[in-house]
Amino acid sequence: MTQDRGTGKSREFGGLLAASAPLLLFLLAPFVALAAAIHPAIWLASIRSPEAIKALLLTIETTMTATLLCVAGGLPVALLLARHSFRWREAIDTLIDLPISVPPVVAGVCLLLAFGREGLIGRHLDAYGIDIGFTTAAVVMAQVMIASPFFVKTVRAGLEGVDPEIEEAARISGASPWRVFWSVTIPLARPSLLAGTLLCWARALSEFGATMMFAGNFPGRTQTLPLAVMSAFETNLDTAIAISTLALMLSIVALIAARALARHWKVGW
Repeated sequence: MTQDRGTGKSREFGGLLAASAPLLLFLLAPFVALAAAIHPAIWLASIRSPEAIKALLLTIETTMTATLLCVAGGLPVALLLARHSFRWREAIDTLIDLPISVPPVVAGVCLLLAFGREGLIGRHLDAYGIDIGFTTAAVVMAQVMIASPFFVKTVRAGLEGVDPEIEEAARISGASPWRVFWSVTIPLARPSLLAGTLLCWARALSEFGATMMFAGNFPGRTQTLPLAVMSAFETNLDTAIAISTLALMLSIVALIAARALARHWKVGW
């Protein structure tokens, strides 16, 4: 009986693997093609170009800033949606989902109409000498708008998975709400916090459309890695491939590190 079950499970695994192969190969082929498209020596020379270095430094600066803002602003929202039922809960949930469903270029137009020099809010800021559109701050704002839903939705799911009885036991023991939150809720939801932060950063890294519309494509000021790829593609294919490979490498390193930490925390808890 045990042998029959093992054989049946092996056949099921083989069938699922064969059925999964077309999609997996389809997803893998473009990345393999990218890695094989340029000679290592040419890649190294291209990645040292001023265009690539400026884009890399600006991308690191803006994506890290955007991720920190998403964590600081998104954590209360995730906790609000995960723990409380109220009249406008569905409306807020829909608002969080909206940047995912609309095209990024539309989000960029909305940001420009809101915070541009002649925008709904921007015109009042302009009176105080504050100009946001087509600046580095605009890059960060575009990244926050597009990336924040990934953090909120992931962390919300993690918070909903925390056993309320554990938190209640801490409260009965005399812990304050803030102490329960920081010493019980956050550690238990830590894997989802990591995953949400990773997804948020990765989405900020890949952001293109909203950034292009709201911040423009100015080297050293608003030109992130995706925008640098577009500019280089028109003039130097090797540089475009090199920058694309660099962005891919950043994503892979972040994924590997996050998965390793998540496994460690899961064992620890």
